[in-house]
Amino acid sequence: MKKQLLIAIISISLVCCLFFFGKTTTSNKSIQPAKMGPVSTFDITQLIDNQKKTLSASQKSKLLSIENFSKEPSADDLYTLAAYWKDSIHSMEAYSFYISKASKLENSEKSLTFAAQLFLNLLRGEENAKKLEWETNEAIDLFQKAIAINPNNDDLRIGLGSCYIFGKGRNGNPQETMQGILEVLSVVRKDSNNMKAQLVLGIGGFVSGQYDKAVARLEKVISKEPGNLEAVAFLADTYAAKGDNNNALKYYELSKRLANDPHYSKEVDDRIKELKIR
Repeated sequence: MKKQLLIAIISISLVCCLFFFGKTTTSNKSIQPAKMGPVSTFDITQLIDNQKKTLSASQKSKLLSIENFSKEPSADDLYTLAAYWKDSIHSMEAYSFYISKASKLENSEKSLTFAAQLFLNLLRGEENAKKLEWETNEAIDLFQKAIAINPNNDDLRIGLGSCYIFGKGRNGNPQETMQGILEVLSVVRKDSNNMKAQLVLGIGGFVSGQYDKAVARLEKVISKEPGNLEAVAFLADTYAAKGDNNNALKYYELSKRLANDPHYSKEVDDRIKELKIR
């Protein structure tokens, strides 16, 4: 497990996630353990209260007018509030919080899925342990509520499993990672050609140190989807974790060509230099 965590800390797969989720402030570290602080929980309401103190007078006035509900806020009220926090205050935490509340009030598969995916995207790049716990718990709750409405939606099962792999299993807890893998396996057992599920299982294999299984699944995804940058990047990292530098270099170079992005290429080149001096 120590070797797996070391590889996770120095690998570059998360950079490719920027191309999928648009989070441009994350580092180049792939599925690394979140930074642990004192044992406590993340308080989103406290964060929102603190952020309100930093607002300009015009922002405070506008926010008060939006919050001036005549009764308990409706889903539409909360969506409006969420949009203001995102577009004018640029707080993804507050935006996500209000989107989650609105989706639970609306209680439709579509709204719950949107909110769940929003939190899943956030937690994949989260480095703060307390925020990671909050984001993961929210995502799991939202996916479970959506699954209760439509138990046959395989994408929801994959999303739920991903929460355990990228969230709860992130700090080296194999039981949490395995719970996520088992959730996604239920999809693959029905349809072995579900490449989204195969990708998540491949990543789960990487996270849990089951490198041979990870390679098999990731290579299957690439055989079907040669342009899947995320699969290629994780395959490169998996080969690096196995100590197979030749294949690692092969897929790092392929990921550079697929990404066609100078920042990504620099991150990969730095990783390749580390491999060559081993």
